[in-house]
Amino acid sequence: MFLTLVTPEARRVLQALGLLILVMLLGGLGYYLLGQGLWTFEQAVYMSVITVSTVGFAELPRFADVGGARELTGAVIVCGVGAVAYFQSTLTAFLVEGTIGHAWRRNRMKRQIEALSDHVVVAGIGSTGRHVVEELRAMSKPLVAIDRSREHLERVSSELGGTLLYIHGDATDDDVLADAGVARASGIVTTLNDDKANLFVTLSVRSVNPTARIVARVIEPETAAKMSRAGANVTVSPNRIGGRRMATELVRPEVAAFFDSLTRDHQDLRFQEIPIEGASSYAGKQLSELPPRAVADVVVLALKDQDRFRYNPAPGSMLRTGSVLVVFGEAGEVEKLRRLVEKPSSG
Repeated sequence: MFLTLVTPEARRVLQALGLLILVMLLGGLGYYLLGQGLWTFEQAVYMSVITVSTVGFAELPRFADVGGARELTGAVIVCGVGAVAYFQSTLTAFLVEGTIGHAWRRNRMKRQIEALSDHVVVAGIGSTGRHVVEELRAMSKPLVAIDRSREHLERVSSELGGTLLYIHGDATDDDVLADAGVARASGIVTTLNDDKANLFVTLSVRSVNPTARIVARVIEPETAAKMSRAGANVTVSPNRIGGRRMATELVRPEVAAFFDSLTRDHQDLRFQEIPIEGASSYAGKQLSELPPRAVADVVVLALKDQDRFRYNPAPGSMLRTGSVLVVFGEAGEVEKLRRLVEKPSSG
């Protein structure tokens, strides 16, 4: 049971140590049985220990008179040297790969995080945060994860290919947030399991980054208003979303199956938004003037203009500065359209 709680590296060290102790004890047992009461078990084990360690202070009393004792000593030396070498190599590997390796990886990760800007910070990668991380990575959005459990962070990073940037610590600690670069981040998602903790993270981030978009998880519905006053742009209740999804599965199963197929069978398909900036060559033009689907195979689902969504907008809809296109398509096609829309006007 204990071995299941330690890391694989530490488990190998313990196994090597166990083998070394076993060789010493079996050697001591052998001396004890050969002596037939001439030596105590403690003396026999002591003889085995100094033999395995190749110290060899002195032989036991009347050692030469006991048949097979020196042959046993030879066998203990051979087995002991092998066990000692195995233990030393395992311990060295543990120290180098563990302590030194972890320190090197932490320093490298710290430098990578310090070089980030306009990234997303995900506070807590538990049952909700893990899916946030996966979705952001699918959209190629740089991110930094924060969690209290180093083992959980390393496990998630390993499952995601070992490239996850993370900070081990408490997300409610201002220093931990600073290490994650929240002052330079474009967005923060706080998915901790406590509303008070999420509220504290929201307040801390908003105080150092007035422009970041903050998405906060709420567990109790009445907390949403407080979270918004604290600076959260959006609050999300996984319980409410889960309940609605279960109702959809009941009364609209094919709709649910359709959305599932998009994320499961066509993982490159995404709903995306493309803003119309002031410098865009398409600002002031009609929707019909966008590049045709032969150039960028993207479906325009909605047009947001002046805080109002128009679903399935008409071809004559005007694209104004500040308008946002809600589109659906493969990531590469969406990025192609985004680049065309962002291209500044030649005039």
